[in-house]
Amino acid sequence: MDKIRNLFDRYFPQQAPLPPGVHHYQSPPDVPEQFRLHLRIEEDGTGILIVNASTVLHLNPTATEYAYHLLKQTRPGEVADRVSKRYRVSLSQALADFNAFSDRVVTLVETPDLDPATYLDFERTAPHSQKLMAPLRLDCALTYETAEGHIPGTPNERVKRNLTTEEWKMVLDKAWTAGIPHVIFTGGEPTQRPDLVELISYAEQLGMVAGILSCGLRFSETEYLHQVLQAGLDHLMLVLDSADEQSWEALRDTLAEDLFVTVHLTITEHNAAEVPDILDRLSAMRVTSVSLSETSGAMKSVLDDARDQAAHHQMQLVWDLPVPYSHLNPVSIELQAAGDLIAGAGRSWLYVEPDGDVLPRQGINAILGNLLTDP
Repeated sequence: MDKIRNLFDRYFPQQAPLPPGVHHYQSPPDVPEQFRLHLRIEEDGTGILIVNASTVLHLNPTATEYAYHLLKQTRPGEVADRVSKRYRVSLSQALADFNAFSDRVVTLVETPDLDPATYLDFERTAPHSQKLMAPLRLDCALTYETAEGHIPGTPNERVKRNLTTEEWKMVLDKAWTAGIPHVIFTGGEPTQRPDLVELISYAEQLGMVAGILSCGLRFSETEYLHQVLQAGLDHLMLVLDSADEQSWEALRDTLAEDLFVTVHLTITEHNAAEVPDILDRLSAMRVTSVSLSETSGAMKSVLDDARDQAAHHQMQLVWDLPVPYSHLNPVSIELQAAGDLIAGAGRSWLYVEPDGDVLPRQGINAILGNLLTDP
């Protein structure tokens, strides 16, 4: 048996497996539609490809290798040669598969609202089912303050201080080194931090995808909005106050920019009757992505109707992003409404409080450690 194995090793040498780690690709400046790709290779050879922070593909080892060479811009003929040797397939088949994979990724980049599981036919595992080398995303609450000051319901008694700019940079360094490609700055109100633009820029320099969850009022200030965008902001969840015209103005301003915007609407007894009109107005403004929550079980029927109406308007429903603490603190209700979609909390994403303490998600006060002081 050993002789046969040695013979195979001599004439059919195994290619070295791809090393685990994170790889990043940014489209060149002259490409009209800018895009980003992040590939994280797990120890078992599977991979996670994140496209513009909006679509996550769990790839088998073959697709992971194709993704790796796509990011590295390896010549197709060289890719086919390597894959054919590793997986014992013909050169022509390997080349055809690589070209097909590349075409699917291009389609995904150009059409972000597609479901790759059903349309693009990527082979992938069930979400949150596999063991990950690190979470996919880190939700960083920079502060629990808002323009009105500290808010009821936030753990200000436990969280005694806010990390400094340099300390948050250390947190981002640790996250990137561990293989976390996506960070969201939340709160409280993250725009209360004077260093928010600097932190976004730092995440951009590392190669991370950066998002903000905010009431958005400061984004009605053109100069501030452009500072944030130039720093490298990739997406925004705007928590809409439908009774405040400045909130609508901020939404109009952000929608006019090259920025993916999700609108969060909290349904309360005060706005429940207006929800259909609000969603119609959002649709007329060409909002394509919404997050919905309610403040009590009494609004569940309104929430269900709102979900149906949003789907009718072909709006993407988002349930796995955190929501900044507010006077109504809708986080737990939203996550309950999401049902089993919250399975990724503590696995696919983690939540960092203003002092660096890590929770599985916002609202679960089980401290796992401190990202600033613990390894």
